[in-house]
Amino acid sequence: MPRASLDKVDLKILRILRDEGRITNVALAERVGISPPPCLRRVRALEEAGYIHGYHAELDPDLIGYEVTAFCHVGLISQAESDLRAFEALVRSWANVRECHMLMGEDDFILKVMAPSVDELNAFIISHLTSAPNVKNVKTAICIRRSDRKPSVPVPAV
Repeated sequence: MPRASLDKVDLKILRILRDEGRITNVALAERVGISPPPCLRRVRALEEAGYIHGYHAELDPDLIGYEVTAFCHVGLISQAESDLRAFEALVRSWANVRECHMLMGEDDFILKVMAPSVDELNAFIISHLTSAPNVKNVKTAICIRRSDRKPSVPVPAV
């Protein structure tokens, strides 16, 4: 289902599911103005086309014990494709790295890292990140307050 083929109903479905992933098909159908069977077919088509990657619960990091969020800017020695892929594979193995983005500019990657404490964040940076193969430098910014977090991506208005 190419992007151009998304109609207003598809966009409404995506917006509602993004914000309310646990909504029932009956309630979703009512909100978008169609009956439940075609609504379910549309949702399945959106899933199969890759627009929807899954449904998850948003957990409270503080209640789970991860009170520190940091953003680590990582510079690599080599930016050869094989070295970039090797770094990305290594990062995927670290459970406390929640996001990894390759950058254009001074740094090669930015990692969103969560830890129970500043001491444990520091231990992770020293034992894993700065000692990783091909890592040239790491600059870390610790988040002191999260002002806003929007789930997923913006969906065009209908």
